[in-house]
Parts: sequence; structure tokens; C-alpha cells
Amino acid sequence: MSDKILHITNGNSLTDYLRELNFTDDILTWQEMLCEGPTSEQIDTEHFFSIRKQFLHDYYDIEVNEEEFKTEIKTLNNTSEYSKIILWFEYDLFCHINLMAVVSLLQQKNNKAPLYLVSSGRIKGENDLKGLSELSATQLLNHFEEKIKLSEADIDLLITLWKTYCGKDHNLFKPYITKKSPFKYLSNCLKAHLRRFPDSKTGLSVLETNILEIVKKYPIKSRQHLLGYALNYQGYYGFGDIQLMRMIEKLSIFFDENQEGITLNRKGHEALLGQYNFSTELNNNMPFGGVNKFDFHFNEDQNKLIKTNINAY
Repeated sequence: MSDKILHITNGNSLTDYLRELNFTDDILTWQEMLCEGPTSEQIDTEHFFSIRKQFLHDYYDIEVNEEEFKTEIKTLNNTSEYSKIILWFEYDLFCHINLMAVVSLLQQKNNKAPLYLVSSGRIKGENDLKGLSELSATQLLNHFEEKIKLSEADIDLLITLWKTYCGKDHNLFKPYITKKSPFKYLSNCLKAHLRRFPDSKTGLSVLETNILEIVKKYPIKSRQHLLGYALNYQGYYGFGDIQLMRMIEKLSIFFDENQEGITLNRKGHEALLGQYNFSTELNNNMPFGGVNKFDFHFNEDQNKLIKTNINAY
């Protein structure tokens, strides 16, 4: 059998880092952000490419190089030439949903090569969660040496979760929050995902509420300053600049902005106090896989998603 290895990384930063560390194997860089936007269970299809291309254009004004993406995916048509495939994905929701998709795509391609996972998160002696690209060379190489081989049950779990994400009932994630698995941060990510839906009282997600709390707590000088705080205090989401800046733009109805900085206006204080439901006014009906954000709200008392009455707001 060939000793050829394929690495699938979570982005260009990590790919470049691995090249700096003299990883000479084949590398496929996964550049999608499937935690937002519509998805379909089958990935290498014209339908999937079409809905993703349209979403990224409409929501982020990103023009996708469709042919480049298709060419990357074609690498997975011949996985029989690899002795193993190593997946490099992190502790956050952004990476976990991409990981579910990649493993599902490999299954759709009838991959037979064993899969290994290199992940990151808590580092001994450090307080903050760390992404793979944030690790020192020694730490990253140690993580590589300690990679986990995924069992058939592990692979089936990720495929099931991807199908659920592409489906219409995200409450089906709930049993997996307490299910043991080698994915140390899966439970945190699934809980974080459910809290992305509007709170039944305020109409804001946990992350939106957190951004307003930051404005209330800290002297924020500008939106860029607020973005820095939001990036550092987002917990298990793992969102990038463009995602959080779009969220800040939507939340600007709750701010007063001037040369001195950003402060909460009356509406912002009312939102944090839960005095009104601001769902429709916020106008941020982001698709999450097979559902739209406003299809459900999160009921904290019942700890689950409740189907939204379209006339409720």
C-alpha cells in the first residue's frame, strides 16, 4: 500500500503553517463556512454549489471561484491512492460543521482510507482556547503525533449530525449533547448552535446578546474595536471577521455612535432587559443548514427550539 497522505485543513493559515513545518504531503484546504447559509446533504452537486454561491454573494458580497472549489473537491475522487487522510479541525462550531460536511463528502465519495483527526482547544497551562494556527510549532507537532483515528461509529456520528444540520428539526441535536464521543467539544458546539436561534423573550441570539453586553460593559471606541472584543469573547462559535462585522452592522439599531465611541441606546438597554422581542426589527434571518433562523426560537425554560408562529411578532 502507498504511504501517501492527504491532509484536509480548515483554512489557508493552517495550510501555510504546515508547509512551513515541511509537511510535503498533499493538502486540500477547506475554505467553506457551512455554519451559515443553506446546505444540502449531498455536497458535490450543482445544487449545492448553486445555493452556496448565491448565499455568499447575497449575504457577504463574496464571488466564489466555483471551478477552483470543484477542482479541490475532485481530489477526493481518488482517495484510494492515500494510506490515510488527516483532518485538521478545531474546537469551535465553525470547524465542527465543516468537519461533519467533509466526513460526509468522503463517505459520498466511497472513501476507504482511514481517517484521523487533529484538533485543538484547551492547552495545559493556558487559559484561552487555541486554534491550530495559534499553536507553537512544538505544540502543533505534538497534536499531530496524538491524532485520533476515527472509528466507523465516529464517522457515522458525524454523518448523522450533517444530515440533521441539513434537515428541518435541529432539536434532533439534543441527544448528542450528552452523548460521549472522541469529539471533546462537540457538546459545547451543539449547545452553542441551538442558542444561535432567537431567544423567546428578546429575539436575540446568545452571540448578539453578548455583543450588546460588551458595548454596555466596555468603553468601545469604534466598530473595529467592538469587533476585536467580539472575536475574543465569542466562546465556541469560531466566527471570522466578516461574520461578526455583519452581525455588528445588524445590531447597530441598538447603538449610539459618535466621535467618542459606541454606547447602547434606549432600545439596546430594553433588549438586554428582555422588555421586547426584537426579532423582526433586527432583520437577520440567517439560514442555518436546512432551516432559517426565524423558523424557531430558543425557549430557555424548556431548553429547546420551538417552532415560530409566523404571526407572533
